[in-house]
Amino acid sequence: MKKKFIIKILFTLCMVSAFIYADAQVKSSSFNFTLKLLLSGSTPTINIPEAAAGFRSYTFLDARELNEYNVSHLQTALFAGAKTFSLDKVKNIKKNQLLIVYCSIGKRSEEVTLKLKKAGYTNVKNLYGGIFEWVNQGNRVYNNRNVITDSVHAYSHFWGKWLDKGVKVYD
Repeated sequence: MKKKFIIKILFTLCMVSAFIYADAQVKSSSFNFTLKLLLSGSTPTINIPEAAAGFRSYTFLDARELNEYNVSHLQTALFAGAKTFSLDKVKNIKKNQLLIVYCSIGKRSEEVTLKLKKAGYTNVKNLYGGIFEWVNQGNRVYNNRNVITDSVHAYSHFWGKWLDKGVKVYD
C-alpha cells in the first residue's frame, strides 16, 4: 500500500513538473518555476530569443527605476519606470504598435503591461525573465552613455541570484 502511494505521489510530481517546465522560456528551471509562481499570467509574454530576433522592429519599455536603467538597459529601450509610470510616457506610441515591457525579472513589467492594456494598447507583451534573462542568454545591454556594458543592476541580493552573467550592481 505504501509503495503504491509513493509511486502515485512521484507520478503526480512528475506530471506537475512537466506541465510547469513544458513551456519554459528561461534557461534555469528553478528561475522558470519562480516566475511561474510570481507572475499572474494575465498578460502575453515574449521569450528572449523571439524578442532578440525582432529587436530592431520592436519598441521596448524599461519598467525599472531610473537608477537601474542608468546602469544598463536594452539599447533602444525607453525609460518607463513602474513606480512613476504614466501614460504620458507612451502618448506618442500608436496603440497597435508592438510594445515589449521588461524589468529585472518580469513582475514590475507585468504591472505596466496591464496598465497599457487597460489604456487600449492592443499589442503589449511582457519580456519573460526580464533583463536578467536577456543578459543570461548573451544579449547586450548599454549604460546611460549608450556604451555596451557588462554591468546590470541586480535589484537586490535576493533577486540578483537569477542573474548568472554580467557584473551585479547594487545601490
